Amino acid sequence: MKYSQTLASAGLFQLALGLPAPQMTYDEATGVVGGVDPPIPTYTGAPIGNLRGSPNLQGGIASRPPVSGGDSAVVPDPELVNGQEADADLGLYLDFNSATYPNGPQPIRGSLGGTDPGPRTYEYEKLNPDIYAPPSTDVGTVPQAMWPLGLSHNLFGVGEESGWARQQNQDVLPVATAMAGVDMRLSPNAYRELHWHTSGEWALVLKGSVRVAAIDTDGASFIDDVTAGDVWFFPEGVPHSLQALHEGAEFLLIFNSGTFSETDTFLATEMLLRTPISVWAKDLQTDVSSFDYIPDAEKYIFNGTPAPANISEQNITSSAGALWGPTGYTHHWSQQEFHNTTGGSVKILDPLTFPVADTFSAALVVLEPGAMREVHWHTESDEWSYFLQGSARITIYQAPAASQTFDFTAGDVGYIQKSAGHYVENTGTEDVIFLEVLQARKFSDISASQWLALMPRQVVKDTLNLTDEVLDALPRDKTLIKPGNPNMTAIAGGGQNF
Repeated sequence: MKYSQTLASAGLFQLALGLPAPQMTYDEATGVVGGVDPPIPTYTGAPIGNLRGSPNLQGGIASRPPVSGGDSAVVPDPELVNGQEADADLGLYLDFNSATYPNGPQPIRGSLGGTDPGPRTYEYEKLNPDIYAPPSTDVGTVPQAMWPLGLSHNLFGVGEESGWARQQNQDVLPVATAMAGVDMRLSPNAYRELHWHTSGEWALVLKGSVRVAAIDTDGASFIDDVTAGDVWFFPEGVPHSLQALHEGAEFLLIFNSGTFSETDTFLATEMLLRTPISVWAKDLQTDVSSFDYIPDAEKYIFNGTPAPANISEQNITSSAGALWGPTGYTHHWSQQEFHNTTGGSVKILDPLTFPVADTFSAALVVLEPGAMREVHWHTESDEWSYFLQGSARITIYQAPAASQTFDFTAGDVGYIQKSAGHYVENTGTEDVIFLEVLQARKFSDISASQWLALMPRQVVKDTLNLTDEVLDALPRDKTLIKPGNPNMTAIAGGGQNF
């Protein structure tokens, strides 16, 4: 409405209505396609022509196209990027961003694949080179394991620019049976209204700061302020509130149910509206007139009164007292130092240090360019991943003989089933930051290289035909991260990738 008023005051409203709709600008295939030669001639007037063609167009009656010299699917001068002509089994990362429109990128690896005359939208292929031109080691069927939250429907809060939320669950990523995620934004001082869930809620603050408050079944209360890098957890059924502090906030919520939906949340406003007023008057021991001005709909996300700087002003307790320490619902993970190793950094948060979140274990991982989270798998849980920064790829090995490689950028969710082997490789020129979340009482994995290092030597040699030289170099202790050459195609030029 405010934009309409601005246009009207300037005398431009009618002009604006007559302007053509803005068009997206992106690289795509152009020209004749599907027998249509755009742009078609502009026509105005009464409809002419038939919707259906003549029976004389049926096969065996209509004229046939020439064997040569007819409509062409040849791509002239296809462009290949560095490493694209290398052995497809090497599976080198292909930088399709370096390809030049309209000659590239092309779905070719080594001698496999072929050119693509279209239709196509080049931006998708640049973001997903391992889908468009997969390594030849990708075989069989692996469930779709990547969902970009940028494709999730955004649900706006009420009021002016109060915030929004978007989610990933089994509706968009069916393989994600054990966990779902929500990305939520609260504008400065905005609330996520009083609510509770049927699932446990584990959250990582991405930007800004939040004041959280809750009570448990004994009536013990909790309140705390958390900032970027901190975590909270509310068990299923525990009612709580979230309010952004003065700089606003964005946070990631992970729930221990793949079917979780943000729209199925229990809300304080709806509970009030869906119960007889006489009952509430009796329950709160007040006159029915007290409810004359209650909201007429859910408030969801809405703008609020700024939180007081002194948090003790809001610290209200019963005879059950306050929750803190091991019974508290927050963990100031931002204050934990990283474990640093060659190629990157890792820090872990699980019930050993955050006991209230008794089934959530997480690792925050930073990979330097060229480095990778070593090949591993989890024995107790599926893995839910979220990429905060950078670009990476993951190959998922599924028993007995299937694999697929997926590409990830900031804002993408990944999901890997329990026991499926995988790695995470930094494919960009900046650090990759990503979160691994498990439903487990301790964060753990099996390292493929450590497994081979600790098995009887002859068993490994007879099974995999690896040499003593290779096996002697394997570390016996878990490394978590493997350093690598930032030049992702160095092998193609005779170099090494580590």
